[in-house]
Amino acid sequence: MTVSSDFDYSAAAAAAPPPDSVATATINGSASISEETPPQPSSSSSQSPSTKSSPTPPPELEFPVRWPLDGNFTLDWIHNLMACFDWSSRNLPPSEFPLAFPVSVFDSLILIASKILHKEPNCININPFGSNSGPAAEGAASTVIVVGDTHGQLHDVLFLLRDAGYPADNRIFVFNGDYVDRGAWGLETFMLLLAWKVFMPNNIYMLRGNHESKYCTSVYGFEKEVLVKYGDKGKHVYRKCLGCFEGLPLASVIAGCVYTAHGGLFRSVTITPSKRFKGKKNRKISLSQDSKSLSLGSLEELSKARRSVLDPPWEGSNLIPGDVLWSDPSKTPGLAPNKERGIGLLWGPDCTDEFLKKHQLKLIIRSHEGPDAREKRDGFDGMAEGYTIDHIVESGKLITLFSAPDYPQFQATEERYNNKGAYVVLEPPNFDNPVFHSFEAVRPRPKANAYYDYEEVIDSDEELDLASMVTT
Repeated sequence: MTVSSDFDYSAAAAAAPPPDSVATATINGSASISEETPPQPSSSSSQSPSTKSSPTPPPELEFPVRWPLDGNFTLDWIHNLMACFDWSSRNLPPSEFPLAFPVSVFDSLILIASKILHKEPNCININPFGSNSGPAAEGAASTVIVVGDTHGQLHDVLFLLRDAGYPADNRIFVFNGDYVDRGAWGLETFMLLLAWKVFMPNNIYMLRGNHESKYCTSVYGFEKEVLVKYGDKGKHVYRKCLGCFEGLPLASVIAGCVYTAHGGLFRSVTITPSKRFKGKKNRKISLSQDSKSLSLGSLEELSKARRSVLDPPWEGSNLIPGDVLWSDPSKTPGLAPNKERGIGLLWGPDCTDEFLKKHQLKLIIRSHEGPDAREKRDGFDGMAEGYTIDHIVESGKLITLFSAPDYPQFQATEERYNNKGAYVVLEPPNFDNPVFHSFEAVRPRPKANAYYDYEEVIDSDEELDLASMVTT
């Protein structure tokens, strides 16, 4: 069986049965069912859950997903995986997800992908002129696609991959993190991108977002999603995902001229020798906490940071990972603590210019802020089109890119943001003239329930409960 690259996943999906439970949102004092939620079956229904049978997948699918006998992925295998995820999301309740993607296949994929990711440096130098992309790209530069937050919105990711063109010898993808949380299909989204990473490790790069952490996934739904989907194997699957998160690189530099990271820039944390003594015990760590003494960090410092932490620390000596994942741009010059989030920095246009100039870059592409976060930020454009240009300075530009349309999936207000998502295309030979592609959400979304209390949880990661974050 083969699934062609233009396979219509939606057409293969039959009508979805109701998921395991129904969540309601209170709007203007009255209970209303989320648009993502199917209506409750009536109490008079005579059909019991035990008499229900799972729908039969279409014959063109190899279902369930099986690990290749020789251990090597093919393009057909990847496309079948995408089709199976799409079909199961529309036709199976979450608790039956292992019927589509057995835990044995998960274990094999997460093991190989984690090994690949952990071997990559903190900041990946991506060379589109051939050395990254294999022999097929020799003599011709590859196009680079940069993608922002996707937040478990599987069907929008499937559309984005089809629209931009799948990873190929002449097409490199860089994902800026936040694959999970808030959306109902974070596990499928993360597994799908890991599969592409294993299949074409030099043509897809997955960076870490602030939601790839123990703290965020325990608050915004991914932990519960995994436990619901894998039942008694859920804790095992969740632990494996956390271990994989620790291996995700923090940043990339594309063609020597474009810096990408989830949050953005970071402080200098200098380690200087004390007198003439050598060794860790005699090194002096200089930490800058107040805005007057903060200074911008370098790519060299970024390369030496310790990224293998479940939750990037907001205090101590290992501050760079937290800055890279949590920081935000500001219209005010200089560096300052990001008091709104409780972790990371705010950096002004002067810092963008300094960083670009110091490292001979032309462009910074970061993500991290969706429409809910941006509506609270005075002086900044909203995220209606999926991107904003935040700083234009002498040395180049700073762009915020967000790839989850109609975000968040679950909203407790009558009026939705209805934002577009976007991705950026960087073309050779210079790669410094971004072409923006905005797109609408795939509709209708399959029926699904939230895995977190979206009425009560904060919208834009503000006021973190730092005491609950692990600092190991």
